[in-house]
Amino acid sequence: MTATAHKIRRGRKFDQVLEGARVVFMKDGFEGASVDDIAKTAGVSKATLYSYFPDKRLLFAEVAKCECHRQADTALEVVTSDSTPDQVLREAGLRMIEFFISDFGLSMFRICTAESGRFPELGKHFYESGPQLVRERLVGYFHEAIDKGQLKINDLDLAADQFAELCKASFFPRLLCGMESSFDKAEIERVLNGAVEMFMARYGA
Repeated sequence: MTATAHKIRRGRKFDQVLEGARVVFMKDGFEGASVDDIAKTAGVSKATLYSYFPDKRLLFAEVAKCECHRQADTALEVVTSDSTPDQVLREAGLRMIEFFISDFGLSMFRICTAESGRFPELGKHFYESGPQLVRERLVGYFHEAIDKGQLKINDLDLAADQFAELCKASFFPRLLCGMESSFDKAEIERVLNGAVEMFMARYGA
């Protein structure tokens, strides 16, 4: 159990607080979200909120973890026995792109990097619920595709990380430097298609 988890107390209204926070963070981002708004949206008092989450960063981290898991689960819902690797990668890649170019996803990254020095367990929390989760889910699928003779991969962890990075190509530098704040469907498709095509050219059986 991480140090972050030790500071979070669960109780009867825990899920209620979490859902209220998710709504507010998704709408206003981390900086714009106030504890008053979160408590009001969740239908609880500030005292109740603080009894579960003594720090707004902890609450944001928990919301981020749940959202990452939800995105990962949704991406794999489309996987069937007839799914081809390019179909699975396209769906997984689209979910990743949509998440990290969103205001919420970008806030998650910025808070992690800004606070990791003073609050190292937050960075660990984000890594485990973000990049590490993506890697685990992709590697799990890769095993199945390899067994079917659809992919040929020696280093599965590296391949999973490579695909995630390919999906960030072009987007992330512009977002982090404030050059652009949104991307149209054509740009998303361009990067997604390039990521899938390059991955399959390297690892397709």
